[in-house]
Amino acid sequence: MNPQNTNYSPCSSLPAPLSNLLVVATGNPGKLREMQAYLANSSWELTLKPEDLEVEETGITFADNACLKASQVAKFTNSWAIADDSGLAIDALNGAPGVYSARYGQTDADRIARVLQELINQVNRQAQFICAVAVANPAGEIVIQSEGVCHGEILTVPCGEGGFGYDPIFYVPELQLTFAQMSPELKKSVSHRGNAFSALIPKLVSINS
Repeated sequence: MNPQNTNYSPCSSLPAPLSNLLVVATGNPGKLREMQAYLANSSWELTLKPEDLEVEETGITFADNACLKASQVAKFTNSWAIADDSGLAIDALNGAPGVYSARYGQTDADRIARVLQELINQVNRQAQFICAVAVANPAGEIVIQSEGVCHGEILTVPCGEGGFGYDPIFYVPELQLTFAQMSPELKKSVSHRGNAFSALIPKLVSINS
């Protein structure tokens, strides 16, 4: 079984951008660097959103939040904008922590501990990492969307020193590794985020080439 699934939804006709500036709807420099790596072979110039612009994530799905962030940042900056939203969905917890993945505790250790506690005595430990990405034009219209999924299981104890977030407890049976045990290159090739960006990037590159 392939641990990855991708959904890709481009607009039928994309207008050419007036500039090659692409605002990343985040204040996280690490996420900016990650997206710059994905788009290294394009002519887009990526920059962080303004520090004083905060977008409340009120969506009920990852796609909702990605679209919300991309649209609002695009309109505020009058530029093209890209946003992603991702998290962990656990079958036995009815999809939790879901869109609240980053808010499931104060620290990564807290969030992992809470998940493990909630899964005590659970036989079904199936889970998915999900990433949704959206691109908006300067008018705030969503013109490209993509979603990537990586299927796995939640371990009973953390394993591995790499990665971040829930990586030490997210195990991919096909590779017999947690995300925290994978090299950055391997994780990128199988992860929800890498999968989502792989589907989206060709269309994003094509509108500014």
